[in-house]
Amino acid sequence: MHPMLKPALRRAWRGRNTVQFGVTPAHAVTLGPLDIATGSFLELLDGTRGLPLLREEAKALDLSDRHVDILVSRLTEAGLLDDPDAGGPEAEALRRRAESIERQRPDAAALSLVHTAPGSGLRRLAARRAMRVQVRGAGRVGAAVAAVLSGSGVGHVEVLDGGRTEPWDIAPGGLPASSVGERRDTAARQLVRRSAVGPRPRTTGAAAGPVSSSGDAALSLIVVAPRDGLSVYAPDPEISLPWIASGTPHLYAGVIEATGVVGPLVLPGGTGCAGCLALCRADADPQWPRMLAQWRSGRRGCVQACDMGLATAVAGLAAAHALSFLDGKLPASTGARWEAAMPALDWRSEALGPHTHCVCGAAERTEAELTSAARATQDTMAG
Repeated sequence: MHPMLKPALRRAWRGRNTVQFGVTPAHAVTLGPLDIATGSFLELLDGTRGLPLLREEAKALDLSDRHVDILVSRLTEAGLLDDPDAGGPEAEALRRRAESIERQRPDAAALSLVHTAPGSGLRRLAARRAMRVQVRGAGRVGAAVAAVLSGSGVGHVEVLDGGRTEPWDIAPGGLPASSVGERRDTAARQLVRRSAVGPRPRTTGAAAGPVSSSGDAALSLIVVAPRDGLSVYAPDPEISLPWIASGTPHLYAGVIEATGVVGPLVLPGGTGCAGCLALCRADADPQWPRMLAQWRSGRRGCVQACDMGLATAVAGLAAAHALSFLDGKLPASTGARWEAAMPALDWRSEALGPHTHCVCGAAERTEAELTSAARATQDTMAG
């Protein structure tokens, strides 16, 4: 081990004998009491020295081997230490790709704060390369989500949509103006390639993780981001039935009538799905199914009220939630929906629980089973 204080955390002395690592409450840690010699020893934890050399240099500060070992242990338990050589063979392979690792250094730093064991951040970043995500929709939200996921190191991002790119599909970070008139799926594939970090990895073989019957890497997640926001706000349960049957997690995201929506992230059989949402709404408002049928069969040529700034915010939040899930942590959209409407843009969440009459069966499972299923899904996605 070559201990290194995590460079993502700023360091400051709170007083004469207490050090605070980190600025924000989410990740800040205080350590103390520390004497002057131990404070000086912290400067040696830069990843260039192994423990034997650290013990030798500590003697010049009158610090014993036991003192060094205890300090390193405390820093490791607090999630403050990293190791530039840790993370396993996948992380080492990523380190050898100098251009990619330099581009993703901020991503690795962020992951090191969430996954605190030495080398875990880079290992999670390397694991993204074997994952396969499908984005259904190539409008202002969907295309930007696909670009962010590809630029974040997800190795296989595919986008499904029909028709040709229209001028109102264009967005910074999404489809470029040059794609107007092209097939949406073709333009989206080009966007994903331009955004990708390094060459696309192979999809077969042991290193690629679970493999589908077609030989491709199995889907880790589907992001449902159609250009018609109604399909996110009131998703059709029939469309999601194959995903429920195959156990494929899926996340909804979009904009409808100047209202941004992110969630729910559906863990099939574990959290409420589109069918649960439809049944719960019908219970709360018996007229809802009647109105929904009219909206779905209404005039298709209506202009989507999809503000550029709101669409970009929705895409960014959805991509962040997707990445959190792929990296092994359940985001706040799991079994819940986040909404923000213009002009206040005050994000609020609403829990969406399973419905007892839904065919997904999530309501029949015990709380312990749901927790176990969620953890199993996390472990599978994170490799």
